[in-house]
Amino acid sequence: MLFKTSFWIRFSIFNLLLVALLGLLMRYKIGFEFPLLDQKSLQHSHSHFAFAGWVSHTLMTLLISFLQKYDLKNKIIFKKYNSILIGNLICSYVMLFSFIIQGYGTVSITFSTLSIFVSYWFAYVFFKDCKQIETESIAVKWFKAALFFNVISSLGTFALAFMMATKNIHQNEYLASIYYYLHFQYNGWFFFACMGLLLDYLKITTSSNRIYSQSFILLFWSCIAGYFLSTLWLNLPLWIYIITAISAVVQVIIWYLLFKTIIKENKSIFVNLPGYLKYLIIFISLALSVKFLLQLGSTIPAVSELAFGFRPIVIAYLHLILLAIISLFLLFYVYANNFVVINKKTILGLILFSLGVILNEVVLGIQGVASLSYTLIPFINESLFGIALLLFTSILWTTFYSKKR
Repeated sequence: MLFKTSFWIRFSIFNLLLVALLGLLMRYKIGFEFPLLDQKSLQHSHSHFAFAGWVSHTLMTLLISFLQKYDLKNKIIFKKYNSILIGNLICSYVMLFSFIIQGYGTVSITFSTLSIFVSYWFAYVFFKDCKQIETESIAVKWFKAALFFNVISSLGTFALAFMMATKNIHQNEYLASIYYYLHFQYNGWFFFACMGLLLDYLKITTSSNRIYSQSFILLFWSCIAGYFLSTLWLNLPLWIYIITAISAVVQVIIWYLLFKTIIKENKSIFVNLPGYLKYLIIFISLALSVKFLLQLGSTIPAVSELAFGFRPIVIAYLHLILLAIISLFLLFYVYANNFVVINKKTILGLILFSLGVILNEVVLGIQGVASLSYTLIPFINESLFGIALLLFTSILWTTFYSKKR
């Protein structure tokens, strides 16, 4: 049974629209009166649905498409993957509404837990089916690492659940558990899966330049050590701080060497891309470079304490990864592989969406820097609402015209 990638990707685009809508509602509540909905509940709905309904659903769909491409002898039964994606979407939509209605309640907690077990199910089946395909693509190891990080990230969630169940909540442990989950989602599951997709798109194999295999090993271990970049405010032992700082340096160096090699060896592929896709991949590369440099800067204890002590800075950094890097890359990959219909109007929507991402980062960055001196920026909330409106409108435009051939 064939797996219809385009069918499931349509859900991805629609889900991104819902994520943008939730973001718009949150920004409206901050800048204006809107007592009907609770801000904290909206935030939980927004984050859970963005992770499960948008990013994870899209990544799982694209990983299944990868298996289908290399299932040359038709050994894999893809029907089970349809069941997995349906299960993930059910959990995602229930979380979307239940978090808005009740915040952390029986229904929302139940289905957020079920979504974790769906991710376990997918990881188990994918690992098993990887043995059935015939390929030398280096992407396989990146995908396996991504799923490994996705599984272990759930330990942070279970730690939070245990604290809440026992009503034994300590601020440091609570924050450390949240950052544990976020780190292995953003820098593990999301990043490694996207890198695997990129390297397969470029047709990189296990016999290609050694830098690809070496970078995988170094980035894998530095990702594990990199968790402590989020917890430097805990006054960690000196040896952990040294390992963490080394991991940040390694990531910057490896990214520079990897980026240089990719551009040098695949110049013809990038040259032949349509103009709007060239624009996207350049912007994503710059955003990823900034991300690694910011990580390196956070190894300075004083900088780390300031960064994690001011909410606008944390939000700006998380949006840099989720929007400027992960979301734009997924859109790039989807359109580069023609999983969604491309026309002039969808291209306009993509460009406007990326413009909204840039403006969002700039304004959040200004707000974050100003917060260090407790300076209030006039009309900052209204500006962020306007940007959220641009993001929502552009992805609505893209979603609508993606259906028109």
